[in-house]
Amino acid sequence: EVELVESGGGLVQAGGSLRLFCKASGFRVSLSDMLWVRQAPGKGLERVASISRAGRIEYLDSVKDRFTIMTDNPKNTLWLQMDKLRLEDTAMYYCVLGKSNLGPRGQGTQVTVSA
Repeated sequence: EVELVESGGGLVQAGGSLRLFCKASGFRVSLSDMLWVRQAPGKGLERVASISRAGRIEYLDSVKDRFTIMTDNPKNTLWLQMDKLRLEDTAMYYCVLGKSNLGPRGQGTQVTVSA
């Protein structure tokens, strides 16, 4: 059974950093396409970063040079390192299995950036 559990969110001041974690079970992160998506209040899902099974990485333009997606293969975990956080990064963040924003995902972790 596929299961994804996100953690690491919280309240941080603008300019600060957070690292999000997505613990996976039921499949191997290293052999899968994975996404981080987010949803701000009143807005739709937005793809933040992706990593393919071949290691190809892509980022939303607004997070390039600030966010880093990576896998921790021994721990079967997907990370999202977020630096230089901005007010507009405030959202619920989800990790997703596959290439679609609507694929299997966890319960999410809330990131709130304050001024």
